[in-house]
Amino acid sequence: MLNKMGWIYLVLFLFFIREFSDLQINLNNQHLNPARLFIGSFLLLIISGTFLLLLPKATHSGITAIDALFTATSAVCVTGLIVVDTGTYFTVFGQGIIAGLIQLGGLGIMTFASYFSYFFRGKTSYENQLFLSNINNSEKIGEVFSVLKKILILTFGIEFMGAILIFFSVRSRLFNSFSDQFFFSVFHSISGFCNAGFSTLQNSLYEPGFRFNYSLHLIIAALFILGGIGFPILFNLYTYLKYNLSRKFQKITTLNQMHYTPWILNLNSRIVLSTTAILLLGGSVLFYFFEVDNTLAEHSGFGKIVTSFFGAATPRTAGFNSVDSSALHFSTILVIFLLMWIGASPASTGGGIKTSTFAIAILNFLSIAKGKDRMEVFKREIAQVSINRSFAIIALSLMVIGTAIFLIASFNSEMNLLNIAFEVFSAYSTVGLSLGITAQFSTASKAVLILTMFIGRVSMLTLLIAVMRRVKNLNYRYPSEEILIN
Repeated sequence: MLNKMGWIYLVLFLFFIREFSDLQINLNNQHLNPARLFIGSFLLLIISGTFLLLLPKATHSGITAIDALFTATSAVCVTGLIVVDTGTYFTVFGQGIIAGLIQLGGLGIMTFASYFSYFFRGKTSYENQLFLSNINNSEKIGEVFSVLKKILILTFGIEFMGAILIFFSVRSRLFNSFSDQFFFSVFHSISGFCNAGFSTLQNSLYEPGFRFNYSLHLIIAALFILGGIGFPILFNLYTYLKYNLSRKFQKITTLNQMHYTPWILNLNSRIVLSTTAILLLGGSVLFYFFEVDNTLAEHSGFGKIVTSFFGAATPRTAGFNSVDSSALHFSTILVIFLLMWIGASPASTGGGIKTSTFAIAILNFLSIAKGKDRMEVFKREIAQVSINRSFAIIALSLMVIGTAIFLIASFNSEMNLLNIAFEVFSAYSTVGLSLGITAQFSTASKAVLILTMFIGRVSMLTLLIAVMRRVKNLNYRYPSEEILIN
């Protein structure tokens, strides 16, 4: 547990967040748009985390600057790739710093800073609320801090329940003391919900004593699936379930029948939930089919199902592994490539191009094949701006991934191209899965991975928005022409 100085560092850090939030909220909006503030907050958190990990009390025998920067970036970007073992290399204080970076990075330091500033100072301007609504996707400006509060309550509530369930799902004899078991539970609950993939175990959940603990696997899987669905989806799903329960209760208590069903579960939620279910089910079946006589051979019938489900869910930005990743079948690795690239859902703690982006791309293919001039799904039409944004994200992601693979292959030419590509896909999609070569990278390759993790977390499109000068309005139109394609 944290000693007296550890608590002092924590209080000072929270005070820094409060003061920083007040400063950044009053910055001149002519030079800092929401995208630049979002990127700047992550950079500041990474730099702060790097210096904290360089403290003597954070590690047992010291750490190099590049490894500290890599670890801090991986934690803030909730990736989970490591160059040194988290459990043995860092002290409890250092592991606490990593957990704090994961929490702040998973939800976004701007979320914490803005809410704590409002809570302590009790005031905010219209401009600040407009800025924050852009961050947390609030539909109404007046609901900005209400949404922030709900996000924090939901997050800490789920992580609290997850920590309790993890605590009682593991054997106490595997730990030296009650405090070690408690810290293990809290750390993995935070890492799980934030889709970070960090573990204090040397081989993650593949470690002996945890490898066949299927209840633990299911609890952590539930945490990172909930974290990866996205806060707007969770809130909308809660409203939908609440309405259905109240409607069933009304049917029982009254004779009046409601013939009109309102559109409660919005289009975004339907697309995300449908895509998530398809990816989980399809990935589990493929993982089972390819690995049943390989990495699943040591498991029982029920264990094979749980491990297959976990193996299909964790590539979607979670990063925990319950099998030996280096022993996976080539076909399984290709499936993991696709799952890593797609990632989690928008406004979640996960990365990747997002489930909705992938779904829109597939729907666009089908619409073009059918000869439609618009995209329709669930009796709704998808806006053209969403289609344009989706294909921009897909194109930019492939450009970044391709460039990173080329650079690392140049810096470490002795390494297998498949292993390098796996690391890059994992870094960009903030997954954290590895084939065991991350620590062998040169300093230049580590720098490329650091940049890839950062771009994957904030997205290349956000970086372009931050750099490019926005066009305020277009009061003209040129004559349109079709371009020959295919």
